[in-house]
Amino acid sequence: MKIEGRIVRIESKDYYVLTREKTEIRCVLRGKFKKQLSLKKNKLITYDFAVVGDFVEFRLSDENTGIIESIKERKNYLSRKTPRIKGITVKGQRYEQIIAANVDNLFIVSSVKEPKFNNRIVDRIIVAAESSGIESNLVINKIDLDLDNSILKWKNMYENIGYRVFLTSATGMKGINEIKKELPNKVNVFWGASGVGKSSILNVLYPHLNFKVGEVSSYSQKGKHTTVTSIMKEVEENTFIIDTPGIREIDPYGIKREDLGHYFKEFQKYIHSCKFNSCTHLHEPGCAVIEAVDKNEISIERYESYLNILATIEDETKY
Repeated sequence: MKIEGRIVRIESKDYYVLTREKTEIRCVLRGKFKKQLSLKKNKLITYDFAVVGDFVEFRLSDENTGIIESIKERKNYLSRKTPRIKGITVKGQRYEQIIAANVDNLFIVSSVKEPKFNNRIVDRIIVAAESSGIESNLVINKIDLDLDNSILKWKNMYENIGYRVFLTSATGMKGINEIKKELPNKVNVFWGASGVGKSSILNVLYPHLNFKVGEVSSYSQKGKHTTVTSIMKEVEENTFIIDTPGIREIDPYGIKREDLGHYFKEFQKYIHSCKFNSCTHLHEPGCAVIEAVDKNEISIERYESYLNILATIEDETKY
């Protein structure tokens, strides 16, 4: 008999599946999944056959473990480019690493200081989410360290674009209840750079979860990795939290140069006024987006983030 469930944790070759009866079963993938590379429409190559958040069907074996026989179609998923892998594909070819599947809500966690707020990472995660049709929320943590209220500039900028921004302090409980109101009956992913306090926020939200809390290197002011793979936990009936590995950099995956502007919300009202349909908003004449930047209708910070990501896409096409 086939049993349905959802992958909540992956350790090496073991997939832990949560059933409808709230039982967690250790499973392995049937061999057929390991013999194929999955080619996606408008994407490159992915090597993630089953990921946290996937709905699957499995059969129990004699050892009371399971064998996954099918993976349900995903409604969406979050992903990024992996580092280049030598000796596996042609020079420079990039793989897709899927962070989580079937997501309702994304909370992009950043911090005021230790490590310093990095809008470039925030914007790259936003693009990854927008390209998958996932709603993004921005959490700016450690506001107790913001002695001169400098973070308000970024809060106002992202709110004006149309994103919800939560200012939090995991040590002082500020902003925590506001986040908690957004979580019920959803699959909520928390994603951000290493050391920003993501797991600390989750532990304040749900103390019984006991997520691993990382440190910040005193030398580099960058976080040290703690979570190795995404972990999904049901915190209340039909309410899920996915804690993800801390990142130091992210390249959105499978996006064409001419499409990138569509994933910057504030570009939307200008894109169709550009002279060329395939405008990349870089140097083309008659670009309405560049004109909006010149008129301060689009922030220079966001436009520079756009150019930064665009340059990454250009690098990919050189191989």
